[in-house]
This record gives sequence, structure tokens and C-alpha cells, in this order.
Amino acid sequence: MAIILVRADASPAVGTGHVMRCLAVAEALRDEGHEVLFASAESTPAMDQRLDRDGFRRIAIAGPVGEAADLAATRSALRREHCTAVMLDGYRFGEAYRAGLQAARIRVLAWDDLGDGGALYADLVVNAAPQADRLPYDRMAPGAALLLGPGYAPLRREVRLAAREARRAIADRPVLLLTFGGSDPLGLTGPLLERLAARRPEGCRLLAVVGGSNPRAADVAALAERLGPGVAAQIDCPRMGAVMAETGLAVSAGGGTMGELAALAVPTLLVVTADNQAMASWDAAALGWCDAVDARGGDAVAAISDAALALWTDPTRRSAMAAVAAGLPLDGDGAIRIARALTAPRARSQPRIRA
Repeated sequence: MAIILVRADASPAVGTGHVMRCLAVAEALRDEGHEVLFASAESTPAMDQRLDRDGFRRIAIAGPVGEAADLAATRSALRREHCTAVMLDGYRFGEAYRAGLQAARIRVLAWDDLGDGGALYADLVVNAAPQADRLPYDRMAPGAALLLGPGYAPLRREVRLAAREARRAIADRPVLLLTFGGSDPLGLTGPLLERLAARRPEGCRLLAVVGGSNPRAADVAALAERLGPGVAAQIDCPRMGAVMAETGLAVSAGGGTMGELAALAVPTLLVVTADNQAMASWDAAALGWCDAVDARGGDAVAAISDAALALWTDPTRRSAMAAVAAGLPLDGDGAIRIARALTAPRARSQPRIRA
């Protein structure tokens, strides 16, 4: 049995995506008989409750994130817990931190979305973006096993199981879904829900799924109640796989959720809300299963709602997008592949791997 430490943080400002994609792999690791514990210097009550509910042990790490105290506390936890590997996910871990972690002589898996040339000091690198194999990981992590492409998209178990069911036709998917991750740092959900409700096409059900780490979650739920029939909000939805299966169009932040949407062949309007989402979102849009819009400037709410309504009123286009998604090399087993690569006897000095 391997013991793996997940070092990732969550907050209203940075969101919960780093922890959530590690959680998908943690589920797969536990299914394979391994133990996983989560270590964070920053978290939210909702994220802590989610990990507790799922039965994962968690420990607090001294902050600030990525500083010397964090590194010392993380290395201490690795020794104390007799860990065999660590998953590192976040953008505030600099090269000194990464080098210090690898110097602990433990297997390191690094999540990366940017491919910006900085040294990763990792034994395995994961980037599920469609064009990840074009990035300079041979230079950023020499000798590492490179787990690249949509086949390594980490889907949570409930979504993975839903992806194996027969898919509904677009005409039988009445939901227009709004989801902006665990915290929605730009606060887009409420304004978009209100604007779309005012122009809601007949037969369209609006559903906002709001993370419990979103400081505006209660306000969004109250807004949905005021907007009346055909409009709803759910906080920390426990059945996202089933919801996505009913979704005829998703408006989603361009983070980890896009792999889940693609696996369920959901036509999607990806919204770039942070710099780290841009490359994967534009690459995904180029494949044809989704469109993308940039929310980092200008009147984002108007642009997003106009694009969403244009797609909703074009079921032929959405059907074509769903067909493209169904043909992607994305079978939903990315988390399982990552878990097995991390615990394999030889994870270093492996070739570039694309699935």
C-alpha cells in the first residue's frame, strides 16, 4: 500500500479546482487500496466538509503558501506519515519550494496548466489539455513521466460512472447549466442567472450550481427563488453526473469541470476567468465541442449571456458539438491512469505519454 500526500489549497480567491482534481485521483488511489491524506495551508469550511464526508484525512500546513514554513511543514508531514509520494497542485509553489520538496527524496507528481518553462522538479507531470504535448515539459521536468492529453482528465467517480451511461439526445436535455467552480471568484453566477432568466427561451430550465466555498452562494440561491419557476440553484450539488446528463448547454469556467462536461458530451460555452484557463479553453474550442469567451475584461456578463442564448437557440449546432465531444479520446478513466502511474514501481525516466 502506498501513502500519498496531496498538497493543494482552496480559498474564495483561488477557488477549489486544485483540491477537486486531486480528489478525483484520491478516489482512484483509494479504490486501488492506497491511503491518501490532504494537506493545506488555506482551505474553506465547505472544502473541509467535503473531504471529511468522503472519508479522507486532512492536516493543516503552516503558511504562507509556498514559503519556507510551508515547505518545512510539508516535508515534516511526509516523514511523519511515511508517505511514498506527493501530489503538488497550485501556482504559488515556486522553483525553490519544488526543488526542496524533491530533495526530500520522495516521488513528486506535479499538476501543470501553463507550460511556461519554469522548472517543475517532478517525477510525473500531468496536463490534460488537448495540446499539452506541444509544451516544453522535456525541459521543464527532464526524465519525468509526462501524462498529457484528454485521456488524463481527472473525473470524479460520480461523473465517470455517469459518462458510461447512454447519452440523451439534445432535444431531451432541457437544462441550461451555469457553473463557475467552487468559489466563482469573479462573481458571475448571480448576474448571469438574472440576465438569462429575463430572456429564457420556452422549455429551457436554468440551473445554477454553486460551490459551498462561494461567499455569494446564499445570495444566488435567494435570487433563483425570486426569479420563479424554471430557475433554480443548488449549493454543493451531490449529483453532478446526473445534472450534466440532463444539460443541453453548460456555461462553465474553463477549469477542471470542462473535462467532466466533455466526457458527458455536453455542448459548452467555456468562460475564461483566470489566466491559467486560457490555453486549455482556446485549445478545447478549436476541437469544436465547445465555444469560449474571455471574462477577464469588458462587459463579460452581456457577452456570455448573448453567446449562451445564441447557442441555446441553435439545437443543430449543439447536437454537432455533442457529437464532436462524444468522439474525443476521453473515456473518463484519467484519474485511474494517473493513480496507477503514480504508484507504479517505475514512474521516473519514462517517455512522454499521451492518452
